[in-house]
Amino acid sequence: MKPVWLTVDSDDLRHVPSSQGHPTRSSGKFEEGTSQLMLQAMNSFRSWLDRTQVTLTIFVIADQLEDEVFSEWLRNLLKEHPQVTIGCHGLTHRCWSAWPKDEDGLLNSLVEADIKLHHFAKEQWRPWFRAPAGYIAPWMAPVIAKAGFELDSSVNHSWLTRKKAGPWRDWKAVEKALKDSGLISRPWLTRFGLPTCGPALSIFPLSILANQTWKKLGPFVQQEDAECTIYWHILDHAKKNCNWTPPLMIGS
Repeated sequence: MKPVWLTVDSDDLRHVPSSQGHPTRSSGKFEEGTSQLMLQAMNSFRSWLDRTQVTLTIFVIADQLEDEVFSEWLRNLLKEHPQVTIGCHGLTHRCWSAWPKDEDGLLNSLVEADIKLHHFAKEQWRPWFRAPAGYIAPWMAPVIAKAGFELDSSVNHSWLTRKKAGPWRDWKAVEKALKDSGLISRPWLTRFGLPTCGPALSIFPLSILANQTWKKLGPFVQQEDAECTIYWHILDHAKKNCNWTPPLMIGS
């Protein structure tokens, strides 16, 4: 078994690329605030965390802190679970590498997100970044470093996701740019060149491989002690009538 860093993304329904953040995929139609489905998922996720007491990092989209319901829920969760840390999943859910290169726009959004999340999470904040929807291009690496981040967890070494890796569609180029910029890279776990994280947990037939792979993982440690990184979404916990849990060999 491999020591694994557990990470969770905070995206609500309004953040998915079909709603916002992508130049061609987004409808631009979404509701503000925390959705009812997300509220159910938040409660289910919190119950699971209360039972398991696992160490994990939540990558939060900073604009969610503007909603009192979400911010109060997260504040209480952090108070009761000091083992949980907070990273940055963007100011909004803009898929940066799908748009034309915009270094100034990215820098301004990262600095603003950093300030908001650091102020909110205090000692549980970490200068760690995950690109929304995994859209990260080589040009973004020096900007992420300039904004004060020390680690990136966006890379998904799969041929199925190469279009997210910038104009060259090359994850190795992204990894080199991260290294050259002095950033630690914590890629997501893949197997046989296929994704095992996020949507792969529920998209057939990737779900078969992903679920089998996750059941063999552990122990669950902080990122500096991990050999691999996995992630899922808080929203996943609304599945199966709010009975869904990640397929890990820990308490259900």
